[in-house]
Amino acid sequence: MSDFPNNLNYATSHEWAKLEDDDTLIRVGISDFAQSQLGDLVFIDFPEVGKYVKAGEQCAVVESVKTASDLFAPVSGIIIEVNHQLSDEPELINDAPYESWLFSIKADNIEELSALMNADAYQKLTEAD
Repeated sequence: MSDFPNNLNYATSHEWAKLEDDDTLIRVGISDFAQSQLGDLVFIDFPEVGKYVKAGEQCAVVESVKTASDLFAPVSGIIIEVNHQLSDEPELINDAPYESWLFSIKADNIEELSALMNADAYQKLTEAD
């Protein structure tokens, strides 16, 4: 059974998005469901800081012992930070997927978050998979 925190928004591609306190910063990670499907993570290809991404655009890759999986931007904006700790310890995502954010986006429009799912809707999606 996967865990789905209510304070996050979820994409159908299994990224989570968390609006931080300044109302334009969005932290992005992968869901517990996604990490459990991928297995042990071994490498992350982060997006470039300063790159502009559009919502739904492929911007990063996570690799596990099983496969590689593309990650998509949940909102449009500029990549302002990546979590370099995960470069050396990608397994932290397996251990704590909701504490292990991958990158941050300075969002053009936080209203794009409303296009994502809440925890209940995301749980229903994962039960269908």
